[in-house]
Amino acid sequence: MGSSPDEYDHLYKIILVGDATVGKTHLLSRYTRDALPKTPQPTIGVEFATRTVPLSIGGTVKAQIWDTAGQERYRAITRAHYRRSVGALLVYDITRKSSFLNASKWLEDIKQNSEPDIVVMLVGNKLDLVEKDPSKREVPFDIAANFAQENNLFFSEASAVTRCNVKHIFEHLLQEVYNQKMKDNSSNLDMNGKFIKD
Repeated sequence: MGSSPDEYDHLYKIILVGDATVGKTHLLSRYTRDALPKTPQPTIGVEFATRTVPLSIGGTVKAQIWDTAGQERYRAITRAHYRRSVGALLVYDITRKSSFLNASKWLEDIKQNSEPDIVVMLVGNKLDLVEKDPSKREVPFDIAANFAQENNLFFSEASAVTRCNVKHIFEHLLQEVYNQKMKDNSSNLDMNGKFIKD
């Protein structure tokens, strides 16, 4: 029997950031409810959902996943919700180059307003549109992969519509957050395995 949503070993706050209409809400909805919004509306401020997930290593994590508004007028509200985030999905639309070009601005926001060791994954969304018509791709895979590598980000492309890589991006991020936390904890242990107090 699996664990109930109320039983978990770790609680992680994850944020979804990126320009408006890149599909952040669709990714969240697909991952947490396996459905897409019937009538998509722009996110105003922030919304969040939770999902309890067994990690491949490290027990069970309850992910609080915060979907942030992409419009400039909500940036101040959005930034306030970055605090205490330990993971971020930085989402762009692979059919809209401007959303990728803005990724560096979003990354700077993440770094300035969240935990110093936050784990970030760059996600190129709307892969389904490119699979139907390759000419719609405006952001080449290798350009995005290079940006991710230069900025020490994990990287994947996905589609909320077809479910392609949706589970992977969230659960890979959660596993990497766990790995980062364990690395941080081990550096705070003395030779006898006890935590060193600051």
